[in-house]
Amino acid sequence: MRFAEVIGDPIAHSKSPLIHDFWIRALGLRAEYRAVHVKAADLADYFRSRRLDSEWAGCNVTMPHKEAVLAHVDEADELAARLNAANTIVRRPDGLLVAGNTDVDGVAEPLSRHRIGDYPDHVATYVQIIGAGGAARAAVLGAVKAGYGDFDIFNRSPARADVLAQLAGSPFGKGHPLESLGPVRNPTDGASEQRYSHILINATSMGMHGENPVPVDLSAYYPDTIVFDMVYSPLETSLLAQAVAHGLRTIDGLEMLIGQAAIAFERFFGAAPPRDRDPELRQLLLREAK
Repeated sequence: MRFAEVIGDPIAHSKSPLIHDFWIRALGLRAEYRAVHVKAADLADYFRSRRLDSEWAGCNVTMPHKEAVLAHVDEADELAARLNAANTIVRRPDGLLVAGNTDVDGVAEPLSRHRIGDYPDHVATYVQIIGAGGAARAAVLGAVKAGYGDFDIFNRSPARADVLAQLAGSPFGKGHPLESLGPVRNPTDGASEQRYSHILINATSMGMHGENPVPVDLSAYYPDTIVFDMVYSPLETSLLAQAVAHGLRTIDGLEMLIGQAAIAFERFFGAAPPRDRDPELRQLLLREAK
């Protein structure tokens, strides 16, 4: 029976098996999707054994292995190479392993659906990304794919933020210390004349498990702001709760998780998942989270 897996250390928190099993059942496929706890020291043995198994379609990769797995594959697609991180490994029929990264599309898809429209005196939309690791790199390229071009990167290490800002390819992109996070303003800004819009993306583990919240006051952001938290445990982080309290639009980690999983599913099993059943899948994930 054809099967795929998700690997990580730890792995018990992963929602990928629920998502993929839902789609497998919905399509009536003869396939399985499993979660496997793989430690860093065991990666080589894991891929060596899976490479020899013709029923193994591949695996998703979660923390902390997204960079390390590149040493165990034969090829990396353009995105995985550019990000120096992979979240999807596919086994080709000849046994070669190809690394890919679907996190970029996981960011781009919800950003494309939750658009900020133009209005009089609208100058630009600033994408403010918190973090400078692999998830932040995917957030930058995902936002670029969704059509955005102005970036500010906030991180505890401004030097790392500067490096990530260069990836955006924008002359306006630059790094900032985390404590300076806040909305971009013109001196002539007013409540009824918005000039800058904002998309705020948390691409760190801050807020995970309800701990270490993102240090930002959202009360000064305009109502058209979109707050996107890539953390999905808990689903409503303190950042998203604050955004809702101020009437801002939100994108939670489940939207990204389902979007990137859909691409991996098609690569593993050769069938497009039934995205028309996303509301049902989301309710399943919410029930399991309680």
